[in-house]
Amino acid sequence: MSIEVYRDAWGVPHLRAADPEELAFAQGRVTARDRAWQLEVERHRAQGTTAAFLGAAELGWDAFVRRARLADTARRCFERLAATDPATAAWVRAYVAGVDDGLAEGADRAPEFAETGLTAGRWEPWTPLAVWLSTHILFAGFPTKLWRDEVARRLGEEWTELFATDGPGTAGSNGWVVAGGRTASGAALVAGDPHRFIEAPGVYQQIRLACPAYDVVGLAVPGIPGLAHFGHTGPVAWAITNAMADYQDLYRERLRRLPDGTVEALGPDGWAPAAAHTETIEVADAEPVGIEVIETDRGPVIIGEPRDGSAEWEGIALRHPPRVTGELGFGVLPALLRARTVADVDTALDGWVEPVNVVQAADTRGGLLHRVVGHVPVRDRANSLRVVPAWDPAHAWADAPAPLPRAEVHGHAVMANARGLAAPLGVEFAPPHRAARIDELLHASAAWTPETTAAIHRDTDNPSATRLLEAVRRAGEAPTLVTTADTAGGAVTATDGTAEEAVAATARPGTDGAAGAAGAGPVEASVVTGTDGLARAGRTSPPGPEGDRPARLSPAGSDVRRRLLGWDRRMDAESVDAGLYAAVRGAVVRRLAGHEAFAALREPAPYPELFRPWLALGPRVAFALETLLVAGPVPAGDVDRIVREALDEVGAGEPPAAWGVTHRLAPWQALPDPDDDRWPGLGGDHDCVLSTSSVPGWTDRSARASAARYVWDLADRERSRWIVPFGASGVPGDPHHRDQLPLWLRGELAPVTTDWQKLTKEQA
Repeated sequence: MSIEVYRDAWGVPHLRAADPEELAFAQGRVTARDRAWQLEVERHRAQGTTAAFLGAAELGWDAFVRRARLADTARRCFERLAATDPATAAWVRAYVAGVDDGLAEGADRAPEFAETGLTAGRWEPWTPLAVWLSTHILFAGFPTKLWRDEVARRLGEEWTELFATDGPGTAGSNGWVVAGGRTASGAALVAGDPHRFIEAPGVYQQIRLACPAYDVVGLAVPGIPGLAHFGHTGPVAWAITNAMADYQDLYRERLRRLPDGTVEALGPDGWAPAAAHTETIEVADAEPVGIEVIETDRGPVIIGEPRDGSAEWEGIALRHPPRVTGELGFGVLPALLRARTVADVDTALDGWVEPVNVVQAADTRGGLLHRVVGHVPVRDRANSLRVVPAWDPAHAWADAPAPLPRAEVHGHAVMANARGLAAPLGVEFAPPHRAARIDELLHASAAWTPETTAAIHRDTDNPSATRLLEAVRRAGEAPTLVTTADTAGGAVTATDGTAEEAVAATARPGTDGAAGAAGAGPVEASVVTGTDGLARAGRTSPPGPEGDRPARLSPAGSDVRRRLLGWDRRMDAESVDAGLYAAVRGAVVRRLAGHEAFAALREPAPYPELFRPWLALGPRVAFALETLLVAGPVPAGDVDRIVREALDEVGAGEPPAAWGVTHRLAPWQALPDPDDDRWPGLGGDHDCVLSTSSVPGWTDRSARASAARYVWDLADRERSRWIVPFGASGVPGDPHHRDQLPLWLRGELAPVTTDWQKLTKEQA
């Protein structure tokens, strides 16, 4: 072999080989050496075998993965790939061979193997496809359909979408492309940052892949060959954000077991056989657990099993494109590496399947691209909103997928998960704040450079604070009557879970921050414009009962109000006023969640614990706060009273610390760090461009933030910049394990070095 491995000053691997297959082998091998523990955790997660070495806490994930048949779907997709695109299948096999070649050495360097007793295994040709599926299976947030069902059933059909449109909880990623006419060099810039659950080691790997056919730098997903999401070939660069499309459906299944033990499901044509078998999940330090895996004509049954020996029961089946079509789009990956123009990227991405993304690209010829890619099934609108009956033919998928929108780029274009280009394809989107703020900043200059562009990443302005600050302003005006629609006085505490459960609601369930616990936004049909200039709901405060007294702010509450109205709205880590705002926001969220209007939603939903992040009332209220201040079942007078009480509560307590004292990083780790206190404080918030999400009212800890930041320069690739939260190595104690963290915290970027003479060659 002619493989050469170089490293830059940050330990980033730069690989050179004779051909694409040898280069794929090199990528797999260097990834295994640098990140053996991470790779093996991902392999076991994809197969549903993590409880065997991580313990019973992982049992829920393992059961879901097995019931969803992710490994079997990966096998099917690889078999189809081998039959239709043997060159790409061989390329994937080469990557897997490299992983297997490097795992033993990598495992020797990683102390986690000894700590858990895990032995490095062998990868199958389909394992990268399984890792891709398990990483993205919850991206589209199908559990939100369970939530809407619960809202409709408990609160009323009219509130089904109260938590489902343009909501703060759907914070995702930022991306923007600036045309050459608005840059200092005259060539385009592509920049952004994906917001995902932060994992240690990180979910993105900086790497360079070079052979005679191409020379590409970018951000790889460990366990996946090539550069799927972010890359720069020299002549062309591309980047993605989550399109927030809805492409996974849930079907309510009626199931029955026949006397011979076989299972049937009720479909549009009556009862039909369902595939069924049992599997055993090994659990460290506990007895094995057996589960039944059932699949109907709609898809695998992921929720529901017979109770008390009943021969008939209901379940919920998951239907998603790769399971239906046997396609996962891996043929796109080598095509992207070969791309030289925007047209090449565009053509390659025609084969993309999931997750459904918005893509931006630019090339050195002046070409620009802004489009949606992926497979979105065409079906009834109800499929996108709720769990639908499997026996109703109205909910079948059409044969062909939906057409995918695209748009021209004039000067610049922004993608930040907001309702816009992908609006016809989804239900829930991020609010427009981040997209609008980036657009505003980009309009401020016509001479952008990589250095000035990187400053956009650091912006901490929080537009979503506006509605709460308006309510704070009203709190000091002429008092209104206090109603008895809610509990009176005193601090309100969490009503549907502990602080630990709230942290769990932000912990990695396998989703992008983009599609996790989805938030809420204005319910268009019920909102009218109020006299205060805000979008006010068409609701009124009921008259207070006889004996109600006007309520005024306490002196301490008035002081809190005064400080907030003078605050600059920036969520800087060192800002005490940002910490004050967060404390008031949290108090408002807890009181709203405790309001009797939401009492019916407090009872835990009857679904597996894995789906709790989508089903807990507290986080839902937190992410929907902008909406609930002006719309929803809580009367306007009660909202005003809640805000007053929150101001008084915060004023009466200990003065809140600076925002970064409580807003600390909380990364997901397969083996939790015993020294949790060492994780640093952060600036930003979920609707800032510097997006660092927490669960207001329950925890200020941030589990979701920028998993990487990048600026691709089409004038000179050497002037490009990038950063990841931790480092190039996944090995504790390695010099490059967390050496990028200080830069990441400051919002700075590391240089992309492409001159081989400036790199250090590793000895064989």
